Formats: sequence, structure tokens, C-alpha cells
Amino acid sequence: MPRWKTLFSQHLRWSNTVTQALVLSVITFCVILPLCCHRLLYSYYFIKTMYLDSMSEEVLHEGLVRGQDALQFWQSTSATASSRFNDIAQNPELLVIVVSVQRNEGRDFHYLLQVMRQMSGLLESCGSQRCAEVLVCDVESGPQENQDAKILEDYFKVIRRSPLEKRRNRDSVNTFEREKRDYVFCLRKGWELVQPKNIVVLEDDALPKQDFFTVVKHLLSRTFAFQTLYVKLYHPERLQRYWNPEPYRILEWVGLGLVGATALLLSFSYWNPCSFSFTLSVTHLLFFTLYFMAAIELLGRHYLLEVRRFSPQLYAVSPATECCTPAMLFPGNSSLRAAEYLDGSFCAKGNAKDIVLYQMARTIPGERAHSVEPNLINHIGAFSSVRGNPLKPRLL
Repeated sequence: MPRWKTLFSQHLRWSNTVTQALVLSVITFCVILPLCCHRLLYSYYFIKTMYLDSMSEEVLHEGLVRGQDALQFWQSTSATASSRFNDIAQNPELLVIVVSVQRNEGRDFHYLLQVMRQMSGLLESCGSQRCAEVLVCDVESGPQENQDAKILEDYFKVIRRSPLEKRRNRDSVNTFEREKRDYVFCLRKGWELVQPKNIVVLEDDALPKQDFFTVVKHLLSRTFAFQTLYVKLYHPERLQRYWNPEPYRILEWVGLGLVGATALLLSFSYWNPCSFSFTLSVTHLLFFTLYFMAAIELLGRHYLLEVRRFSPQLYAVSPATECCTPAMLFPGNSSLRAAEYLDGSFCAKGNAKDIVLYQMARTIPGERAHSVEPNLINHIGAFSSVRGNPLKPRLL
């Protein structure tokens, strides 16, 4: 037999670690993961052409049903039964401000009513000692009323601009600047009325998770909280991948790969049904580190983060990312500083309020900003109140 055939056959023997690594990689990345992940929305294996449209329609339908249920709930609830939410105490530990505006599209989804129904359930679960005080900040400045905010007036305190302030806010400014002014108004008005120790600002399509108040309370008990301008409580799931320009994620990614590789190689000494020949050598450790890193990324980091929901202590806090402000925690009096920074900037396309805050936290000496993972809210808004909407909103 020619020498090259002899060498080739030797390499193909199962006892050869190269063959084992090749077979393991093919089975994992070409068979197991595609079969398990092809319907996971945030996995690389997700088949958009087959599932995206149907999943988007299903989520839209669920949102519509949830919105109609919330409308019926608030219309049928006795005002006296929930009137205690309308009675705002001074200097609370936490004030939640829900910013709302009348939506021209998607009004049948009643996002604000969904959020406040969930919020009322969370507040009631706190018992006699309130988790937080809640304000609805209605920033609608057009001629039409915010009907959802109107419905909630019997149950929650609703704050609005005066008629004169509304007219001023209708000045010919772009949508992003108007959105920023609305945000600043809510921050300052909430502080002025209640003077809370901490503030959370939610947009009206930010549906809080069941552990929302438990995790926020834990965050506020940690030292970093009072050395930060804000803590982001939400980051879009599609942007949570490791393959993003966030240095801390690279460290987390490599660390998980090393831990997984070490644990697997050590386990072969006790359980090895496939007769693998791998040992705890540098080469094999490097291979399995890359193997686990690739598997985790292709599966989707979002699903790995969900494991952290077992306990508030497991939630990860890291330097803030740039995008999006559906849910923000402002510890101490940092909301006043944030309002001042926003007031000093003019917002436009490409320089919205989230980017302004992010840049301020990065450039002003002594300021920091953080982000918590996994998310503490579900962003249920398929129809934006400040940007153009497609005819058929999609999940991606």
C-alpha cells in the first residue's frame, strides 16, 4: 500500500484524536444544533424564511388579545378597589414613572393598559408594604387625548403638561428632540412631586417581568448603584450576542469556553462511553474551548442568560451598552443629572436620547453607566410612537 494511503488510514482511525474532533464537530454543528435551534428566534440556526412571518403574526395576535383583555380589565375593575395606587406617598424608596403617548398606529394593542395591569399585579403581590409608588406621565401634546391614560386616572396618578406647555412642546422640532423633552419633563416632574430616593422610568410598551421589583431592590442594595448615572434594565435580545464590540462579553465568552472544556476533559477520566482519546493537554484544551465558544454563540447567548433568572444574585451587571431606553433605573438623585445632561443636548436622527446619555456617561469625569442582564422587561411594542412603522411588523 502506498505510504500516503497508510498515513491517511491512520488518521481516519477512531483512536486518532483528529478524527474524533472532526466527527464530534460535524455531529454537533451540522446535526444536533440545527435540529434543536432552527426555531429559536435568536439563534444563528433560526430559519427566517420558514418561521419568521408566522412567529411574528403569532406574537402580534397574542399582543392584541392581551391588549383587549387589559382594556376589559380596567373598564370592569372597581375604582375603589385599586384607588390606593392613586395615593402617592412622599419620599418613597422607589418611584416608577411610566411615560406614555397616544399612538396613531397599534392603538388596539393598548400597550399602556397592558403594562399597568402587570404593574398593579406586581404591586399587589408586595403586600401591605409597597414595592414602589407609580406615576403615569402622559406626554401627549397633540389635540387628541391619550385615551389609555384617561382610563387609568381613577387608579393611578397621571401627570401632564399644562395647556401652555403643550403648545410650546408642539413647536417645529424633530421627533427625537420632542421625545427627549418628554423624557426630561417626566424625570423632573416625578422628582418634584414625590422626591423619591430612586427612580425607574419605563416606556409604555415595557412590560415588567415577574421578578422586576425583587431584582431592582437587589441592584439598589449593591455598592455600584450609587456610583452610576443610570442602570439599563433592557437591551434588545438580537444585540446580546457575544459577537459584538463589547469587551466584557469576550472575557465572558472565553471564560465559559475554558470552564466547559476543562470540565469535559476531566469528566473523561470517569465517564467515556465513546472511548475518546482526549486528555487535559494544551492542544485538546484549546480545541474544546473553541468548540464550546462556537456552540454557545451559535445557540444564542440570550438563552444562556435566561438561566440567571433563578436568583437575583445571578443577574449580571456590566458597563452600559449604547442602544435603547425602554427601562432605566436612576439611583439616588442621578435622574436630575440625567435631565440636565439631556437638556443641554439637541437630539436628532443618529443622536437620540439613548446615545446622548451613553456619551455623557463615557465622557464626563466621574460618571458611569451600567446594564443588567437578563432583561427585566419584555419590549412588547410592535408599533413605534416616534418612528415609521412597516405594514407588517416583524420580530427581527
